[in-house]
Amino acid sequence: MPISRAIKGLQSIKSMQNVVKSGIPNKEESDFIKLYLFEKERTRLKSEEIRILLRLEIIQNRLKEIQAYNDEKAGQMIPPEPAEKSKKSKKEDKKEWKTMSIDY
Repeated sequence: MPISRAIKGLQSIKSMQNVVKSGIPNKEESDFIKLYLFEKERTRLKSEEIRILLRLEIIQNRLKEIQAYNDEKAGQMIPPEPAEKSKKSKKEDKKEWKTMSIDY
């Protein structure tokens, strides 16, 4: 015979697993907690947004500086072509190249 039937009232004992009562007695208080948590999250996200926007501004300024430097250096690397060049000078440039045969 099982022991649980021998002891009177053992089936009526409530354990914490069987209790389905909320830890917060009034439902209204949980709304206040949610409002508080949402407000905290909102302020955190706002401050994070401000930090991200500041970082974005710094990054965009740096990219502009790099682009300006690249444009400046690219302008220096391209030699200016004089307008006085004529067709004769182009023919002379072509004559500078000489061909040679290579024996294998």
